[in-house]
Amino acid sequence: MELRHLRYFVTVAEELHFGRAAQRLQMAQPPLSQQIRQLEAELDVQLLYRTKRTVRLTDAGQVLLQEARYLLMQADQAIAITQRADRGELGRLILGFVGSATDSILPVILKAFRQRFPNVQLILDEMTTAEQVEALHNNRIQLGFIRPPLNDEDLILETVLQESLVVALPEAHPLATQTQVSLVSLAAQPFVLSPRHLGAGFYDQIYSLCQQAGFTPQVAQEAIQMPTIVSLVAAELGVALVPASLQNWQRVGVVYKPLADSTPQIELAIAWRQTDTSPVLHQFIEQTRAAISSTSAHQDLA
Repeated sequence: MELRHLRYFVTVAEELHFGRAAQRLQMAQPPLSQQIRQLEAELDVQLLYRTKRTVRLTDAGQVLLQEARYLLMQADQAIAITQRADRGELGRLILGFVGSATDSILPVILKAFRQRFPNVQLILDEMTTAEQVEALHNNRIQLGFIRPPLNDEDLILETVLQESLVVALPEAHPLATQTQVSLVSLAAQPFVLSPRHLGAGFYDQIYSLCQQAGFTPQVAQEAIQMPTIVSLVAAELGVALVPASLQNWQRVGVVYKPLADSTPQIELAIAWRQTDTSPVLHQFIEQTRAAISSTSAHQDLA
């Protein structure tokens, strides 16, 4: 017995007329009658009383009608769910992200995606860039928000945000009264910086900028995530160069100052495995692009 046999039977049972049922099914009447007889033979049950003028259901036919409707509804739901999963509208997506991403574009992307795909379960895990790269290779996450540069042939990288650097200073620091802060004025200052092995790209950018200004940063304290770095600055353990979006995270005891120097833009990028064909993943990538485009358009209008 196949689903089509049940569909044929339900249509005949609803019409109680083989001619009208055949018209609904867009088929000829003789093959339809044959299919119903085959179903009765397979079940070894009479489903319909037939006369030259009338068709009516037997008691067994009444029971099958109820059960067949339920089975067909379940089958239609299974097909619809499968198609939605294939379109990336259902499923689960595991994301990694650097802490500073939550102060910039990540909340916008997540909100837009959840509104568009409320039935996709998002699982987020805060990690350093190095941890995310390892997690991507080990299939523990499907996409990461990382700090480039990153040279990895197995991963696809796409920039989602470019922003400038600012200086995070203790509130009572002598430089905190200045409108802008030059890099050279930080030469004798202790720095709070993330360890290089957990994010070589960002670390090397900071190190290179300081060297271009004529000094090597004196790292007094290391911290893994940006909010922790800012907290240590508030504790007056040093100064820090951080992405401008971190100013959205207001911390008592810290002031942010723009740099007087011209510095390269700091990037935030998404990274995923080249071989990952997950529909949910690629829907998220498309929605990320759409959210960034919409955000950029609003900023241009402002």
